[in-house]
Amino acid sequence: MGDRIEVAVLGATGSVGQRFVQLLDGHPWFRVAELVGSERSAGQRYGDVCDWRISAAPPAEVADIRVQHYEEPVRSSVVFSALPGGIAGQVEASLAAQGKRVFTNARDTRMQPDVPLMIPEVNPDHAAAIRAQRERRGWKDGFIVANPNCSTIHLVLALKPIWDAFGIEQAIVTTLQAASGAGYPGVPSMDLIDNVVPFIGGEEEKIETETRKLLGDYGPDGFRYADITLSATCTRVPVRDGHTEAVSLKLRRAASVDDVVEVLANFRGRPQELSLPSAPTRPVVVRTEADRPQPVLDRNVERGMASIVGRVRACNVFDVRFVVLGHNTIRGAAGASILNAELLRVEGYLD
Repeated sequence: MGDRIEVAVLGATGSVGQRFVQLLDGHPWFRVAELVGSERSAGQRYGDVCDWRISAAPPAEVADIRVQHYEEPVRSSVVFSALPGGIAGQVEASLAAQGKRVFTNARDTRMQPDVPLMIPEVNPDHAAAIRAQRERRGWKDGFIVANPNCSTIHLVLALKPIWDAFGIEQAIVTTLQAASGAGYPGVPSMDLIDNVVPFIGGEEEKIETETRKLLGDYGPDGFRYADITLSATCTRVPVRDGHTEAVSLKLRRAASVDDVVEVLANFRGRPQELSLPSAPTRPVVVRTEADRPQPVLDRNVERGMASIVGRVRACNVFDVRFVVLGHNTIRGAAGASILNAELLRVEGYLD
């Protein structure tokens, strides 16, 4: 697709920012040209200031890049944002107004009425909201596209084929979320070792609202949220990477366990049709063993870009229940934004 597009990573020294840098290393379409951080790291060499935590060392191609402050001008046309919530919204909107195509992992804009909240296999048509966003805000070329919360992404990848085939009235989900979901250093070790923390601020609300936007429609009148009721309980557990979720569903149309397994295993979406560089061959991988999925065994399946479903069985209260697992900082965060950007490049939004 021609020369690689230069991109900037905001929040580049943090956990998700590091994952952006790792996943973009050697990417066939994008090249990291700018790394943006806080006042603490600005002006310094990335390899010196970044407390790199996901491999032996940061990629050599970016180690010598000078980190710039997020108030400095950004040259790159595509921006991947790992800024923390509360800071992200204002910075991202300013960049989009300057014509930048912003792909954000932050929570600030996800539920705004003109911002596409996207999982490419689930709702690629929601990219059409970019046109309305530009008109409403007076932006000529720039835009903001958000990816969902890390737990929501893996839940909705598993729900989408079931939603399309049988419909879903109600869902109950209980998450067991990895320590890395809280960033670094995250939850203090004495709070998490030998423990389960039964509360993660704002997380339950994100799952319950973002899922309805993702499974809903987009049309001339804007977003229409899906008619599904969700109840979420979110917990933090002493696992390094990989969020596990126990899900029970009440379906709109009768389906056997075998029917549900079949639609999950056969699920494919637009990224698979287009063979996008970051797309998993199988966005949902079904395991049939009684004791799978497990984070330590399954989180890196499909390079961390798939949702792994197991223990699909009848539910004594609703209709069907299962366990879903996914890598929270790859498909649940940075990889999700990168896949959104790949889709929108093919669709012409980065031209």
